[in-house]
Amino acid sequence: MTDIRQHRGPGPVLDAHLIVDRGAFRLDIGLRIHAGEVVGLLGPNGAGKTTALRALAGLQPLTGGKVTLGGADLDHPDRRLWTPPERRPIGVVFQDYLLFPHLSALDNVAFGPRRHGADRHAARERASAWLARVGLAEHARAKPRQMSGGQAQRVALARALALDPTLLLLDEPLAALDARTRLDTRAELHRHLAEHAGATLLVTHDPLDALVLADRLVIIEEGRVVQEGDAATITAQPRTDYVARLVGLNLYRGAAAGHAVQVGDDFALTIADPLHGDVFVAFPPAAVAVHLLRPEGSPRNTWPATITGLQRHGDSLRVQLTGPITVAADITQAAAAHLHLEPGQHVWVAVKATETRAYPAEPNPPLRDAQ
Repeated sequence: MTDIRQHRGPGPVLDAHLIVDRGAFRLDIGLRIHAGEVVGLLGPNGAGKTTALRALAGLQPLTGGKVTLGGADLDHPDRRLWTPPERRPIGVVFQDYLLFPHLSALDNVAFGPRRHGADRHAARERASAWLARVGLAEHARAKPRQMSGGQAQRVALARALALDPTLLLLDEPLAALDARTRLDTRAELHRHLAEHAGATLLVTHDPLDALVLADRLVIIEEGRVVQEGDAATITAQPRTDYVARLVGLNLYRGAAAGHAVQVGDDFALTIADPLHGDVFVAFPPAAVAVHLLRPEGSPRNTWPATITGLQRHGDSLRVQLTGPITVAADITQAAAAHLHLEPGQHVWVAVKATETRAYPAEPNPPLRDAQ
């Protein structure tokens, strides 16, 4: 562990190219994380998030690529190099925490330092200090069954951090908590991650966890990175339909010629600023107006549609519509009551050109929902 830390330099702490073949599925992604940086790894179920975490932890062998941590190679299949999990300077907080049920909170946290050579007294002193840092000093003697979900999560975090890991891996660390506990624990976790000097990878499917906790987001689908960047960039310019749904936008890909973007065989959207070539067009559901009759006046984009679904969405009603393109609209409860909307109803949809956001597309897999 010590030797790896001595190799730290100005570059990324983690420099990994993860290639894992599991039957018909292949994970092939690059991950680079700097000291003190928290990277959120997001993606739909089956995208490869957990496979990536297990590969970094040494629980899943690589098919190809490499894992370099603190300047030292941990995995390099081409060189027949592999470092077992217990020799990696990596702390892991699993989704189910995996605390030892027969050990107290103190001994759970002391387990890691003991395994890495500390004597019983030193390990317990370190564990006691970490329990105090996470606000659980008075629960040192408690067994996991005597703890709440939030307390168990903090013990698991303390156990991981007690090793002073070069890399901290968090696998859906808040998923097992109820809504109120999740809110409080998220704020507590944010504070501890800000104090962690090493690199951190947060694996999650929850965009709020990622937006609050991570400095940078890496989004994967079907084993590939489809987008990465800070939250502001990804929120402003999503590049797949999954990312668009994640940040709450309607998204279409098409060919632009001036103010018109062809997004279907016989359908074009009008945009505010002229562009040319392959582009994305995005707009929020709140920008979509629903009318019983064809509207007159300022909207530049109007088309007939059929309602396929209605769901409550916060204080609004989310209306799902099909037509020349599939679109989601958010309208007020009062507007919904006035319009008497129901599935199967034929309506008109309008979006002002000034409400759209268009930007050049980068090479990506085709959008599943674009018509």
